[in-house]
Amino acid sequence: MNPSPSTHETSETPVLRVGLLGAGTVGSQVARVLLTQADELAQRTGVRLELSGIAVRDVTAPRDVELPRELLTTDADAVIDAADVVVELTGGIEPTRTRVLRALNAGTSVITGNKALLAESGRELHDAAAASGAQLSYEAAVAGAIPIVRPMRDSLAGDSVNRFLGIMNGTTNFILDQMDSTGAAFDDALAQAQELGYAEADPTADVEGHDAAAKTAVLASLAFHSSYTIADVHCEGITGVTAEDVAAAKEAGYVIKLLSVGERCGDGVNLRVQPVMIPREHVLGGVRGAYNAVFVEAENAGSLMFYGQGAGGDPTASAVLGDLVSAARAIALGARGIPLEPYAALPAVSMDDVTTRLSVTLAVNDRLGVLARLAQVFADHGVSISTMQQSEDPRVNETSLLRLVTHTGRHASLVATVDALRELPVVRDIVSVTPVEAGE
Repeated sequence: MNPSPSTHETSETPVLRVGLLGAGTVGSQVARVLLTQADELAQRTGVRLELSGIAVRDVTAPRDVELPRELLTTDADAVIDAADVVVELTGGIEPTRTRVLRALNAGTSVITGNKALLAESGRELHDAAAASGAQLSYEAAVAGAIPIVRPMRDSLAGDSVNRFLGIMNGTTNFILDQMDSTGAAFDDALAQAQELGYAEADPTADVEGHDAAAKTAVLASLAFHSSYTIADVHCEGITGVTAEDVAAAKEAGYVIKLLSVGERCGDGVNLRVQPVMIPREHVLGGVRGAYNAVFVEAENAGSLMFYGQGAGGDPTASAVLGDLVSAARAIALGARGIPLEPYAALPAVSMDDVTTRLSVTLAVNDRLGVLARLAQVFADHGVSISTMQQSEDPRVNETSLLRLVTHTGRHASLVATVDALRELPVVRDIVSVTPVEAGE
């Protein structure tokens, strides 16, 4: 372990060598701050943060920030071995996992924004950090600049979190917000997000919910003092959400959001990411554009709301630098990293026993007796209807669209009801099925 900053000094201030892995959008901004604000950071930490090396794939590639050529190298291992603390911003699983473990096993603290790595190998990384006394920090991995990891890990450590709801992907929130505010179709809203730089050329990780699912696993591990991976998260994306769905939700007083949920369910925890109808007056209902927000319900603290920019070079760099300053202070004092033990070991439970509501849109034959047959299916499964709207189906003659919202029920019963409706001869199509989140 590196118990204290390096002994070489500039004037009387100890020096802490920072090794940076990656100099992309976020990494370049981190490097810029370390190079231009060294004096101010030294006053905050008690040590001088010296950028000792930057590992990149191509030292000649153009970058947003002009970086000293002598700091750039393709030898990541050399950067790690020469550092007192490593900032990992390369992304991906391998070789990143091997490199992070190399640092942690040597007692070198690591700051990372890699939610995919944490969601797959978080337990292994935490164990390595605990064994060597290093600190593993990752505020930037969940919701960008929003401080949520440290509050969940530290501020709420003496409390019991019952549930969190989060809008954790700015790309999908922008798309759904555009569909809600302008009536745009999904493809058109996605194209605009790509044009503005909110969405990648391949937006799969965002629109299919994978990015939000990784963040959900990471945050849930902290919230519930257990160990979860992305495989524990039920995941649905937004590609099936139509302009008609969004308009119908709006008319009923709801807005559709891609929601990350972690909540206690029986003796375990249910984790899910899915497009959900939220009352427009809910605190998450007003989160617009590419912003993120996390709503937390705790036993003693009550309801807490965290809101801000969830992506971008500067906001994410802010979260990374916050972790770096915190780690530097601890190293300056000779403190060991605080191990995170999954002592609660709450299992991830399936969707079956989750209590929820559904909004179901059906295309049905427009004739007498249809409503009675539908009502019988709901009764047979012990599910009751809260509201129902009927309109003509513009796509097919002699067909009506029914938009039903159920009362709260067991998810498995609600799904079984929808499956039974699908088998009825009078039902031509199940147009959409969307969970409904209760108001707050």
